[in-house]
Amino acid sequence: MAEIQKSDEEMPRVINFMASVLERVAETNDLNGRYSAQKISIFDGLTRPTISVQSYLERIFKYANCSPSCFIVAYIYLDRFSQMQPLLPINSFNVHRLLITSVLVSAKFMDDM
Repeated sequence: MAEIQKSDEEMPRVINFMASVLERVAETNDLNGRYSAQKISIFDGLTRPTISVQSYLERIFKYANCSPSCFIVAYIYLDRFSQMQPLLPINSFNVHRLLITSVLVSAKFMDDM
C-alpha cells in the first residue's frame, strides 16, 4: 500500500499561523535576553534544534495524524502556560519540547476515543 503524502496544499493554515507566532515569540525572548534570567526547566535543551518550528509542526501534522483543531487547542495550552509561568518564557531552547508536549496533551483531549 502506498504511503499517503500530505502536500503543502493540504497543510492546514493553522500550522503556518502557529509556526509564525511561536517563531516570533521565541526570537523576541531570545533577543530580549529573557533566557539568561529565566529558571532552567526540563523543557530547555542544551542547544537550539536545527529544525525550524514550521518544519517541526508540519512533521508532527504529517506523522501524528492530529486534527487541525488539535493544533488550535495546543496553541491555547502554550498561551496559558506562558501566562501562568512568566519566569519560563518560550524561547529557541524550549519551543520544540513545549510544542510537542502541548500537541500530545491536546491530541489526548481532542482526538482520542
